[in-house]
Formats: sequence, C-alpha cells, structure tokens
Amino acid sequence: MKTYDYIIVGAGIAGCSTAYFLSKYTDSILLIDRNSDLAQGASGAAGAFLSPLLGKPNKFKDLVTKALNFSTDFYLNNIPKEITNCGVVRIPKNKEDAQKFETYKPYMDFPYEKMEDGYYFKIGSQVNSYNICSYLADKVEKLFDYEVLTTEQNSDFWIINGELKAKNLILTTGADISLIKEKYFNIRAVWGQKIDIYTSTQTTKNYHKECSVSHSTYIKKKNKYLVSIGATHHRINEDLHISNNCLDLKNRVFFTEERIKENTNRLLTLADDIIKLEDIEVCDVKIGPRASSVDYFPMVGKLIDSQTTIKQYPHLVNGSHVKDAMLSTYDNLYVLNGVGGRGFVLSSYLASSLVENIVNNSSLDNQITTHRMFKRWVKKSK
Repeated sequence: MKTYDYIIVGAGIAGCSTAYFLSKYTDSILLIDRNSDLAQGASGAAGAFLSPLLGKPNKFKDLVTKALNFSTDFYLNNIPKEITNCGVVRIPKNKEDAQKFETYKPYMDFPYEKMEDGYYFKIGSQVNSYNICSYLADKVEKLFDYEVLTTEQNSDFWIINGELKAKNLILTTGADISLIKEKYFNIRAVWGQKIDIYTSTQTTKNYHKECSVSHSTYIKKKNKYLVSIGATHHRINEDLHISNNCLDLKNRVFFTEERIKENTNRLLTLADDIIKLEDIEVCDVKIGPRASSVDYFPMVGKLIDSQTTIKQYPHLVNGSHVKDAMLSTYDNLYVLNGVGGRGFVLSSYLASSLVENIVNNSSLDNQITTHRMFKRWVKKSK
C-alpha cells in the first residue's frame, strides 16, 4: 500500500491550487479525480472571470477583495500567458440596480471609470481554466478515473478504498460532498451552463450584466473571434456522481437537449442586451455544479467531529458557547469547499492559507472555517 504525505480528492481549481502550494513543501502528494482529466466539473465549465464584488462594506466583500488581489497577482506573476487582464465593464441590470451602483461608489475597493452603460474596472480579468489547473498540478502525481468510495482513519493514517494511504487527507470535491458524513456541512449545488461562440464581432474587454461576456480571441482558421458567455443558475438535484462536464452527462434529468438549447438561447439573448454579436455560431457548451455554502462563505480547514464534540459538551445543543479551539476535529482531515461562482478568484488565496495552516500552523479566519457551520447547526439539533 503506497503512502503519501498528502492525498487530495478533487482535481478542480480548489484541488489543483492546494496541490500547487503543498508542492512547495513536499513532493509526496497524490491528486485524485474520478474523471479522466483535470477540471472536468464546475471548474471546466466556469467562465473563469476575475471581477470585483460591488457593494457596501461587509466581511464577504472584504474576503473577495483580498482574494482578487492575491489571485490576480499570482496568475500574472506565475502564469501570465493564461490570464487576460483587459478589465471588466459592470453594467446595472435596471434602474433600481443603477441606483444601488450610485450608493456603492464611496465603497469601491478598486479604481474605476464610467464607460459605456456601466463602470469599467481595470482589475477585471479572465483566465484559461483548464490551462491554469494544468499548471498548478503539473508537478504532483495524479490519479484519474478513480472513484473514492471509502475513507477510513487508521491510527495516524487515512486509508482510501483500502488501497492508498495518506498522512493527511484533503477533500476538495465541490458540490458532491458524499465523502463528508457531517450533517452541518451544508453545500448546495448551483448548476451553470456556459457557451463558447464564434462571432465576427471583436470584443476588447469583459462585460457583466445579467450574464458575463468575455473579451474575444481571434481564431485564424475560422476567421472569427471566440467569445465565452455564461452562466446560468439552476438549483436542481442532478446526479453528482455522473460525469458533470460538457455534454457527457448521462442519465441527466434537468439538462436535456431541449433545456440545453433553451439555456443557450437565453444566454445569447442576455449577451445581446450587453453587446451586439454578429454571425454567431455556438461551438461549445459546458455544464457544471458550482459548490455554494448556505452563507456564501467558503469552508476551509479541519472538519469538526460533531459526535465527539457533542459528547464532550452536551450543553452545546442548548445554545451554550464553547471556544473554537475546544471543538473536536478529525485528525489530519481537511476541506476546501464552497467557493461558488468565484472559484478562480478565491481558490488560490484559500489554498495558500490552508497550506500555511497545515504546514506552519498559521491561523485561518474564523469566517471561513467549518466551526461556524457546526455551531449554527448544533443549536438547532436539539
């Protein structure tokens, strides 16, 4: 049975980012995915836009701002060919939205200017999702087409399917949380469809209104430009165990061919409300389930062992308070999840923070740890 310092389950942007930062400390890493390649779930279906969060000051906005600065610098400094820092025009959806924009102006975290029907932010970027993941996971061992069915803690190790052994196990499985048996760990799947089109229209920047429209890339053999448009939002109960990328969905219920066509037409209509795209030819459709927590903050760090914790502190179910450090956690088991539709903004920052927490015992912001979810859940579990 081969032993690794770290096994990471899930090879999307969260898992690949975690693998990258861990590789600074060890080469004993195995990155596992049940699909045949990297970024085959929500990460592969992402528009991969990096854009500021607008609004009045709040803790989630602060997190996104910090992560956007981190991720933009990280991509530009390490993978400059895979990021296009052309800016984004944020356009209000209606008069009410425009009024909100006006109230946000004193609280903008990034420079902006009035442009077209909205506001232009130079910080706005788009990355190549697959190539980013490939770069991040390049130096680590990978195992594809491998379904993790069981994880068992045995002494100081985690045993995967009775075949693989890890000193530390990190779950970055996105919307499918079937490996996490804790009821407080509440992740919702928000399914999105993104389309790529060929068009004779050139776009020099990204746009966001009710959907996002990317800058264009000239494709010589087509004598047209490639543009991405996305994404839809559907809270549905599709089967998360099937391949969830592109049109390879099997046994699908919601994403029938008819619904895919309907979503495609809706995206084209929304894009047309932003910029007129001529001679359109849809060339690719991707679908994936984004993983969102109930309070929108990500879930990072050790998992709370609810059974052991409640046994130690039964008064928790009556609403009593216990310091986070006193809550029992599973030894050497970590998660990075709940990045929602901002995976390529949040993941590098969160992965770096998680790795420093694991390796150097640095603290994690209590806004992103699993402790908050456990404490809310346990008060309602009486």
